[in-house]
Amino acid sequence: MTVLKTARRALGSGPLCDACLGRLVADRSFGLTNGERGRSLRVAVALEDDEPVGDLEPDDPCWVCEGESDRYEEWANRAAHAVGPYEFTTYQTGTKVPPLLEENDHLLRDEVGLDTDAGEQLKTELNREVGKRLGAQTDAEVDFERPDVLVLLDLATDELEVQVNSAFVYGRYRKRERDIPQTKWPCNDCGGTGLKRGDTCDGCGGSGYRYDESVEQLTAPVVLDAMDGEEAVFHGAGREDVDAKMLGPGRPFVVEIKEPRSRDVDPEELEAEVNEFADGRVEVEGLRLATHDMVERVKGLDANKTYRMDVAFDESVTDDAFRDALAELDGATIYQDTPQRVTHRRADVTRTREVYGIDGTVESEEAAELEVHGEGGLYVKELVSGDEGRTEPSLAGLLDTGAVVTALDVVDVAGEAEPFARAEFFRNGGED
Repeated sequence: MTVLKTARRALGSGPLCDACLGRLVADRSFGLTNGERGRSLRVAVALEDDEPVGDLEPDDPCWVCEGESDRYEEWANRAAHAVGPYEFTTYQTGTKVPPLLEENDHLLRDEVGLDTDAGEQLKTELNREVGKRLGAQTDAEVDFERPDVLVLLDLATDELEVQVNSAFVYGRYRKRERDIPQTKWPCNDCGGTGLKRGDTCDGCGGSGYRYDESVEQLTAPVVLDAMDGEEAVFHGAGREDVDAKMLGPGRPFVVEIKEPRSRDVDPEELEAEVNEFADGRVEVEGLRLATHDMVERVKGLDANKTYRMDVAFDESVTDDAFRDALAELDGATIYQDTPQRVTHRRADVTRTREVYGIDGTVESEEAAELEVHGEGGLYVKELVSGDEGRTEPSLAGLLDTGAVVTALDVVDVAGEAEPFARAEFFRNGGED
C-alpha cells in the first residue's frame, strides 16, 4: 500500500492529528518528527485529490490520542519542575498509556489495513518527544540502562511520578577498636524496639541495639547527609567478628544512598568528614563515587584474608610441638562444620577451606601469636580451637590440648581482582 493511500484512509477514519497520522508511516521515512511527517501527508493528499483536508477543530480532538500529542511541552515542563530538587546527569522517561488509547492505535491501523505494530506506537513517541524536551531543559543525557532519574507519565490519571535511583560511594574501612559490629545489631531481647513488656529494655537500655556503635553508624550517616538522601544502606565485602579489629589496607565497602538530592560530592572531602565523625574508632580511605554494580561486586568479592591472633593454651606447649603443628596446617585442606557459635543463624553444613600459609611464635608456655593466610570463609577461631571436633585438622587437635583465640585482628582482605579495580578496567574498555 502506498503512503498516500494509507494517509487517505487514515484521514477518512475521523478527526486525526498530524502526529497520529505521521506515526502510521514512521518506519518509512527519517529526519522528520511524526507531526511534520503527518502534516506533509495531509498536504500531499489535499494536493493530489484537489480537495482541502482541514486541520482539527478545537472542539473536535483527535479520536486516536485524544489530544495527548499536543501535550509534549506541557509534560516536559511538569517533569522538569518535578525533578528540580534532584541533582542528576542522566534521565529516562516512561509513559503509561490508557488501554483505550492503545486500542485506538490498533483500530486506526486496522482501519487503514496495517499491522498493529506498523509505524510507531503512541507510548514510544511520547517517551521520545517529552524526553528530548526534558533533556534540553535540564542539560542531562538520556540513559536507557540505569538513569539517575526516571520520570513516569500516567496519561490515565494525568499524574507524574519521579523515581530516583541510588547513588553509591566505594571505599575501604579499618576498624581500630573491638566490639564494634559492621552493621547495626538489633537487640535480641526487644527485637530492636527498645521496649520490653511496655518498659525500657534492660538489654539495650532503650537504644534498640546490642551495641551502641557500628561501622555503618560511624560512616553511612555522613554520606547520607552529604548526598541529602532518604536512607543509607551499608554493603561490605564480608564481615569480621565483632570482637576483631580490621586493620591493614581495610575491608572494601559500598554505602548506597537512596533518593539522593545531591550526587556531585567531593570524595576527598567526604573521606575527611567521615574520619572526623568516626573519631579514630573507624577509618576510611580511597572513597570514590561508584555505580550500582559495585554493590554486587563488593558483596561477591571472593576474598582471601590474613589474620593475626593471640592464642592461649590449656597446657604447656613446646616450641617444637608448635612448629610441627603449624607445618601440618600449612597448605592443608580444612574440613569445617558450621561453628557452634553461629549455627543459630546459619545452616549446619560441612565445608572445605584452604590454609594458604601459617606462621607463629610461642610467647610463653601457654601462649602464642599466630598469623594465618586463608581462603575466604575459613573460620580461623575454629581452626585454632577445633570446635569440639567440628573442625579438622585444628591447632588444638594437633597439639592435643585446648586452645582459644583471645584476640583477633584482620590484617588483610584481598581478592584475585579487587572490585573497584575490575570495574574501572572494564569501564576503560579492558585497557590498563
